[in-house]
Amino acid sequence: MSRAALLVLADGRFPAGGHAHSGGAEEAVKAGRITGAADLEEFCRGRLHTAALVSASLAAAAALGVDPVELDRAADARTPSPALRVAARRLGRQLMRAARATWPSAELDSLAAEFPKGAHQPVVLGLTARAAGLGARDAAYCAAYEGVSGPATAVVRLLSLDPFDASGVLARLGPEVDRVVDLAVGAAGEVRGRGVRALPAAAAPLLEVGAEVHAGWGVRLFAS
Repeated sequence: MSRAALLVLADGRFPAGGHAHSGGAEEAVKAGRITGAADLEEFCRGRLHTAALVSASLAAAAALGVDPVELDRAADARTPSPALRVAARRLGRQLMRAARATWPSAELDSLAAEFPKGAHQPVVLGLTARAAGLGARDAAYCAAYEGVSGPATAVVRLLSLDPFDASGVLARLGPEVDRVVDLAVGAAGEVRGRGVRALPAAAAPLLEVGAEVHAGWGVRLFAS
């Protein structure tokens, strides 16, 4: 297992398209739910224990070799918002391009052929980790951290928030990221016996509603 590969995959400069998405933060800023570092921390905490937990479990299951087509259906079922499903598939398509160029893999090629418009990003992330020689826990960490680092980075741009404050938010959430990863990996390990129903389906209704509102804006800084 290559720790260098994990660093490449988790690097914000890896061309996976995440820089264009705010994880719901742009809508939350406009609605007044995020006004500074304290609000950002609460937003990220809520996202971590809902959307990021689901993504981490899907990524971990894909890294373990669970059928990615079945996992993609499970991701759809756990994403009520059409706008979020579109965003997840766009991110999946971009990550697939970067992954196939970086770690060529027959499994990635097969998934790309199955979903030419993009599979859900966490599923692609898990297969990418697998292609890079990484394990389920690595994939879950990437997904969980992306779930909070994306909004934190976006809010720095949206509110001109001090980057030091945003980094402090991410550092304080570290122990909770660890716990979410433990839950995600544990659930992924049960899929072989129980099927995809073993994976979390933690709901975040305000994120779903906000995504639909955001999708209707004529002018926006981020794609989601």
